[in-house]
Amino acid sequence: MKKGTLGLLMILLLASFLLAQDWTGRGRQVGFVYDEEGNPLEGVKVKLLFVKTQSGFETTTDKDGKWSAMGVDGGQWYIDFELAGYEPKKIVTEIVDIRGRVNKPIEITMKKVEGLFVTEDMQEEYKKGIDLFNEGKYQESIPVFQTIVEKFPDAYIVYMNIGHSYFQMENYDEAEKYYLQVLEREPGHANTLIGLGNIAMNRGDTEKAMEYYNKIEFEKIEDPTVLYNVGTIFYNNSKFDEALKYYQKAVEVQDDFLDAIYQLGLTYLTKGNNAEALAQFERYLEISPDSPKAAQVQGFIDYLKKQ
Repeated sequence: MKKGTLGLLMILLLASFLLAQDWTGRGRQVGFVYDEEGNPLEGVKVKLLFVKTQSGFETTTDKDGKWSAMGVDGGQWYIDFELAGYEPKKIVTEIVDIRGRVNKPIEITMKKVEGLFVTEDMQEEYKKGIDLFNEGKYQESIPVFQTIVEKFPDAYIVYMNIGHSYFQMENYDEAEKYYLQVLEREPGHANTLIGLGNIAMNRGDTEKAMEYYNKIEFEKIEDPTVLYNVGTIFYNNSKFDEALKYYQKAVEVQDDFLDAIYQLGLTYLTKGNNAEALAQFERYLEISPDSPKAAQVQGFIDYLKKQ
């Protein structure tokens, strides 16, 4: 697994936003962010990255929890949502660039981190650490996070942030040490288990990685990118039944997740379920007929219709 596949495990999107606006087009996308009670969240940082050019921009939600992206190019976008005191979210979506067409609004629910942000001072320190991490200043973010857990020992979840910083610095021994401190207190913590699995994969220890991934409580994973990443690990290790389960849920959570739909089609095809494979590939082209993979997907469709 490459370092860049950390995906949803990461607290923030770690891409550099280029000055050149090579993500512009005619696409229009709006979205809304709510808390678990359905209340709009103001001030959520929304970070958009256009996959094709690895460039993008940031915006924030207003008092109605609304954000918008106007004049953007069509294709696959990574979107991160972050707000101090809430678990960050990351999605992958396909924006269609057609004049006069507004893409379906994206609705996101963010979950409050329980028992962590106990004082305003602590929130400020945490935000400072997150900002440094977001700027790629991983070494500088570590002492900020360490200060938090020294002052507030119950905020053990911050050890995960320290682990993320070391992971990005490719110091896997230190990252592992901090991830394990979270796991000691919360054995089923999904993101920490994924982090430890990713470390094992980067060390070339697939067996150990799968040991961690298999401990993740499937029902608790609601992030489509995490579901996709774990599914792909199972797929690459020929565990197609497990991969199918993760891809199916990824598509249930985000119905326009093209990569997950594509992999779902491949998994059905590998398992010999041609009818379901055909349905997924047709769904793929319906959502994105101009995708770079469109010709390949059409080839699958043509093949399956002849069977």
